[in-house]
Amino acid sequence: MEERRREDFFHNVVMEERRKMTVSGVEDVDSFDDDKIVAYTTEGVMTVSGAQLRINRLNVEKGEMELEGEIDSIEYAEGHKSDKGSFFGKIFR
Repeated sequence: MEERRREDFFHNVVMEERRKMTVSGVEDVDSFDDDKIVAYTTEGVMTVSGAQLRINRLNVEKGEMELEGEIDSIEYAEGHKSDKGSFFGKIFR
């Protein structure tokens, strides 16, 4: 299988009534719980904060993620997944 490069994914965020969000350009998820989801995207580290957050679908091969919950904020920071290592990579070391 051909590995996709970071530049192959465009980053888009579509939010519906602050309850549902679809994100493209997702490279990996660093951490998640009911209050916060931290994901590596092609545009940096994206942190979604709120309440009762859950990831309904995650496909890092296609760079897509869907989440639901009470979305209060979206914040970006510089960084890339190779800077820290992935959430699942930390678990399965």
